[in-house]
Amino acid sequence: RPGRAAAAAAMEPECRVLSIQSHVVRGYVGNKAATFPLQVLGFEVDTVNSVQFSNHTGYAHWKGQVLNSDELHELYEGLKLNKVNRYDYVLTGYTRDTSFLAMVVDIVQELKQQNSNLVYVCDPVMGDKWNGEGSMYVPKDLLPVYRDKVVPVADIITPNQFEAELLTGRKIYTEKDALEVMDMLHAMGPETVVITSSDLQAPLGNDYLIALGSHRKTKADGTRITQRIRVESPKVDAVFVGTGDLFAAMLLAWTHKHPNNFKVACEKTVSAMQHVLQRTIKSAKAQAGEGNKPNSAQLELRMVQSKKDIENPEIIVKATVL
Repeated sequence: RPGRAAAAAAMEPECRVLSIQSHVVRGYVGNKAATFPLQVLGFEVDTVNSVQFSNHTGYAHWKGQVLNSDELHELYEGLKLNKVNRYDYVLTGYTRDTSFLAMVVDIVQELKQQNSNLVYVCDPVMGDKWNGEGSMYVPKDLLPVYRDKVVPVADIITPNQFEAELLTGRKIYTEKDALEVMDMLHAMGPETVVITSSDLQAPLGNDYLIALGSHRKTKADGTRITQRIRVESPKVDAVFVGTGDLFAAMLLAWTHKHPNNFKVACEKTVSAMQHVLQRTIKSAKAQAGEGNKPNSAQLELRMVQSKKDIENPEIIVKATVL
């Protein structure tokens, strides 16, 4: 009966995400990588574009504008005046400016006063490792802002290994080190920590990349339980842009849909990533032609073509409970 179905749909509470990330006209990074998957999975997504560029900066050329902290504040004031500043989630990624980041923290704190159940998902994008050497690709003065202001108000963080080391001041050489670093990050505030990529040796071999997750829950009686998992996914031989943004968005979605099953949430997130990356590399190689290296434009994530995999990912990557 259509009436009953419509009533049931109306009953499912609307879940609204405020996503403050970069925007590109062409391609998929930042908000362009996060919005479509979240909408496909049933979330309402309100986007603030921290930059508007023609394309991501991995191309030979890019042009565009950068939003400053006053402009961010002005947009937020508009939402507030209309009393539409109630959110279930806030999602943030790459930021280059300390005052902008500090303004994001102010907004998150105010939104948490509006809704004490608000979950802030933060990808603390600061740098990465190349050939074993880590380097920052944002100004160094962002680190103390992330460490002292952002991470303490975040609920879910998705650093890579290098960023986890920066935030805690502790190097990771073994899986045991990584688990201790995740505990240090929990102690700073977030209940969920996922180290999205690491250079640790994968039990399955060199063709696999390790991600580690830790989820800390406080039960009604005040006792804490921590679940830790390892996920090994096949390496894909290409440099993609926007994968971290897609990962954070899907982790938000799947932890929301499986609040009591962190393992399944991670499996669905990583499996969906694999589907998207495999489709992307296959298509990029076909476009580049035999023996040619695909370029930035050819390596843009095949997001729309992966709609079914994002909506209902077949689990092709299993997580191990540690």
